[in-house]
Amino acid sequence: MKRQLLLVMLLALCSTVGFGQKKSKKDYLVTISTPQGDMRLVLFEDTPKHRENFLKLTKQKYYDGTTFHRIIDGFMIQGGDPNTKDSDPANDGTGSPDYTIPAEILPNHQHTYGAVAAARMGDNMNPQKASSGSQFYLVENQEGVPFLDKNYTVYGQVIDGLAVINKIAEQPKDYRDRPTTDIKMKVTAKKMSKKKITKLYGYRYE
Repeated sequence: MKRQLLLVMLLALCSTVGFGQKKSKKDYLVTISTPQGDMRLVLFEDTPKHRENFLKLTKQKYYDGTTFHRIIDGFMIQGGDPNTKDSDPANDGTGSPDYTIPAEILPNHQHTYGAVAAARMGDNMNPQKASSGSQFYLVENQEGVPFLDKNYTVYGQVIDGLAVINKIAEQPKDYRDRPTTDIKMKVTAKKMSKKKITKLYGYRYE
């Protein structure tokens, strides 16, 4: 009887902690609005530092008014630099919130079409591959860019509006890959049930 009672207690404990812990039934649906249209994305729960930072900056409206300052058709579009809010285009790409985020590079998150990944300084200055505190890029190549895997943190996925990434990547630009017309963004996040996200956008959670 005592052994049976102990087993029941252990099973109850496993259902609330450790491997038995239940995942949240809700998620944040992030929307990036641009002149070319809206992109909707989810942020991965197993890259918590990047997820929490992006949501924090979104809540603070940090990204609102920043631009996609670097676009390369067939590759990616990059944004999130606070310097793009000022009138000096020469400093675009160098701004940040003055902190970095430790790398969360995972083999199950790859640079597929629409992947959301963190920009960072090069290996010579940043051997730990720490991410920029705010700059990110979206993969525009429909076949992905696997040569970036294991080198940059992928922490989200665009689940609606992939064609908008293409439109932005195709805009006229200068020799530095900076668009000749500012592509400003507004970023919002709305909590929604995972079932509804799957129903609306076809994204399936693991």
